[in-house]
Amino acid sequence: MSTTLLVIQHVHHEGPELVGQLARERGMTLQTLRPDRGDCLPNPSECPNSIALVLGGPMGVNERHQSDLHWLQTELNWLMAWHQQRRPVLGICLGAQLLAVAAGGCVKPLQVGAPPQQLKELGLGAIHWVADPTHEALLQGQPSGSLALHWHGDRIHLPSDATLLGSSLHCAEQVFRIGDHAIGLQCHLEINRDALQRWIANDHTYVMSALGPEGPERLMREWRWLGDKLQEQGRHFFNTALDQLQECCKTR
Repeated sequence: MSTTLLVIQHVHHEGPELVGQLARERGMTLQTLRPDRGDCLPNPSECPNSIALVLGGPMGVNERHQSDLHWLQTELNWLMAWHQQRRPVLGICLGAQLLAVAAGGCVKPLQVGAPPQQLKELGLGAIHWVADPTHEALLQGQPSGSLALHWHGDRIHLPSDATLLGSSLHCAEQVFRIGDHAIGLQCHLEINRDALQRWIANDHTYVMSALGPEGPERLMREWRWLGDKLQEQGRHFFNTALDQLQECCKTR
């Protein structure tokens, strides 16, 4: 029986991109659900051989009590059950924030400096691996650092049983795992050129508020310089992550 990649998507312009491509190359079945549109999430006990991929979105996990985002609390409750049963899960951006909160962590605004000032971390930039690659299967074969797309204004405070894997200059909690079944990325390694253009078009105001009026062109210029390298490193990371999560499917 093939593995199912259960894609939890929150907005039309943020899809699975590279992760979906790699999953299809492995013969996995992709099933996309939109809880923001009323799709019901499945009982975790009835999802054998499935990996949840929880994607990003412009909303924040702390906005889940707003009347128009009530579905986000429902999704968080579902993810808590999924995690408690140690079902394999990969969370990206909002998905990583939801995963951390589901496991007992929290999310707060990203602040830097003294006195603290809120920061929007946006653009292509480095992350460095802080865990020992000889003890971390996810990091074996990785260089000491990687390129990633940053696109957030929050910071994850990890649950006590999480292992921090990667950090950026302004945000320590960029990549983490919980046990062998849960992996979270605040940053984006799944992005491609077409997706970046869609994100800029849909979040144009956010981009300019973070980077100024030249922000959209700056992002595309960075992609022309560095996009191929980011995708190469993303392919390596996600292939390793899918190897690990598929192995988890065999023991759940």
